Amino acid sequence: MFKSGFVTIIGRPNSGKSTFLNKVLGQKITITSDKPQTTRNNISGIYTSKESQIIFIDTPGIHKPQHKLGAFMTHSAINTLRSVDLIMFMIDSTQYFGKGDQFIIELLKGVKVPVFLIVNKVDLIEDIVPLKNHIDKFKKSFNFKGIFTVSALRGDNLDKLIVDIENELSEGPKYYPDDQITDHPERFIISELIREKVLRLTKEEIPHSVMVLIEYIENDDKNPNLINIHASIIVERNSQKGIIIGKGGSMIKEIGTLARKDILYLLGSKVYLDLHCKVVKDWRNKDFHLRNFGYEEEL
Repeated sequence: MFKSGFVTIIGRPNSGKSTFLNKVLGQKITITSDKPQTTRNNISGIYTSKESQIIFIDTPGIHKPQHKLGAFMTHSAINTLRSVDLIMFMIDSTQYFGKGDQFIIELLKGVKVPVFLIVNKVDLIEDIVPLKNHIDKFKKSFNFKGIFTVSALRGDNLDKLIVDIENELSEGPKYYPDDQITDHPERFIISELIREKVLRLTKEEIPHSVMVLIEYIENDDKNPNLINIHASIIVERNSQKGIIIGKGGSMIKEIGTLARKDILYLLGSKVYLDLHCKVVKDWRNKDFHLRNFGYEEEL
């Protein structure tokens, strides 16, 4: 009997949801960084085996929004609870139970599908006693169908988790071909790979105010093995543009060099990446720009 279903991964920012999805799929389809709120869209990752097909939905970290973009991110994550077969609530084992966790728990009390508590980053735990007490607080707050301790980074216990997810799913069709691992277009993934490099190389206010817009992707007229990509890095202030460009263009050059390596791996072809930086003032709070950048569904 072949099983299939949709599984959403929710949690507070920086709990390791994207790292988990990339590890399970064996390929990067969603970006990671040590900055909170890295993921901004719901991203589907498709895991297919002989026994099942699991469509994982990686969601933005649920947080108190400070602008319209933050509201979109939180709403898009919450809305997945209404249309899935199973929910994975992922927590960071190094963080204590807080108001953000309680907010998510209250949301979960209104759903009718199984909920797994995924205790991530256990590879960072040295003393098991505080971890046990941490988990006990979650157990007292909600009746989870299963509780799993994992390391998404190292892959610890992920195989056992997949088996338990499969056991919860019902018989169903294969929604996607065996070799498809995401439903997002290459253009979106490329923009995210570029944004990831910005997050990793910059500090302070830059990570939360940056957006990457792919202007065009086309095959080179003279070299059929070369793909030309023109992309704009969008920021909100001129001072941020200066940081992105760097002294003598050093920063934007480094962003491009690192992004090009990941894009080459994704496309399997040589890439010419042309990066520019533009200022769009306060774009995170303006409906027009949010819609233009693809954040319109939940606003």
